[in-house]
Amino acid sequence: MPTPGLHGYTEPWREPEHDDLAEMARTFFLKDVLPHTARLEAQGHPDREHYRRAGELGLLGLSVPEAYGGGGGDFTHEAALLHEQTMAGEGSLGLAVHSGIVTGYLVTFGTEEQKQRWLPGLCSGALVGAIAMTEPDGGSDVQAIRTRAVRDGDDYLVSGAKTFITNGHMADLVVLAVKTDQSAKARGISLLVAETTTETGGFRRGRTLDKIGLHANDTAELFFDDFRVPAANLLGTEGAGFVQLMQKLPQERLVIGVGAVAAMQRAVELATAYAKDRKAFGKVLLDHQNTRMVLAECATRTRVSRVFLDDCIARHVRGELDVATAAMAKLYLTEGQCEVVDRCLQIFGGYGYTTDYPIARMYADARVQKIYGGTNEIMKELIARAL
Repeated sequence: MPTPGLHGYTEPWREPEHDDLAEMARTFFLKDVLPHTARLEAQGHPDREHYRRAGELGLLGLSVPEAYGGGGGDFTHEAALLHEQTMAGEGSLGLAVHSGIVTGYLVTFGTEEQKQRWLPGLCSGALVGAIAMTEPDGGSDVQAIRTRAVRDGDDYLVSGAKTFITNGHMADLVVLAVKTDQSAKARGISLLVAETTTETGGFRRGRTLDKIGLHANDTAELFFDDFRVPAANLLGTEGAGFVQLMQKLPQERLVIGVGAVAAMQRAVELATAYAKDRKAFGKVLLDHQNTRMVLAECATRTRVSRVFLDDCIARHVRGELDVATAAMAKLYLTEGQCEVVDRCLQIFGGYGYTTDYPIARMYADARVQKIYGGTNEIMKELIARAL
């Protein structure tokens, strides 16, 4: 059903092909993945087969050129996919990282040989991708990373630790932020593509982290001890890593924003439907003024957020999304997600606090949105610098 407050609204970038993509994605999530939710949450990570199935359907690498096995589209296609994933309530597959982030680094900064080598596997689902920036002693402060890469002949010897790595448990390919010059800050950072199909020769996966939400999505620790990475796996040039990260972080924040708005839409839909059915004091909840006012405010916040997000998406596709605006999107949309989901949960009363109702999982899943991709406190600093 249409989201209350969004009746008649269509994203300005949306074309019939996006509708077809959305329908295919919705069917995939509902029929292939969601029936396994309880098992996936218990095991703490998605099934590799679901990545392969998504690849078979052409749902991976939507913005990757067709020459490398992708869909040949742009970010609007990734946004349509990620929107449907959230609306379906599917939280196991790390598509936001795998397709929304990792493939972009390879397309933009990879050599022709690197693209031919890795992108087809990512697009088919044969490979699972991750990006590793965060470390045990530092998150949002990228310049402070300690994982080092020392040149040794035709290889780099990588030593250090990464944590909170989405897809880390399953990843075959990790875009790894390292220090190739220990004496420099930003200019000492480089990006290496680490192939992690085996846990030998100095690479080890740590525990899969037990989180308050996103239980079926694997988040892991990664450890490196003189792990050999071929010098040919360097993305771009030594010392260019920080600039590369800064170029790609706006899209990462936009990816987070897509999920935030979809979560708002889903929360309003669920709460409105519940309020039309649940009775209290002799009438349905929607007949109580307070319930109507809450839903009106949530629907308004969702509509404003949707329009702002779509403007950011359009700007990004044109190559005009600046750092401050991307930070605004990440800040405003994730704050809105947490507020809207919280207020909609309240409408469910005690039932909203039980996992029998999707709104409870949405509440737990929402909180991390204000943390990863750069904390919202950092977003405020980035915005302030542009004033």
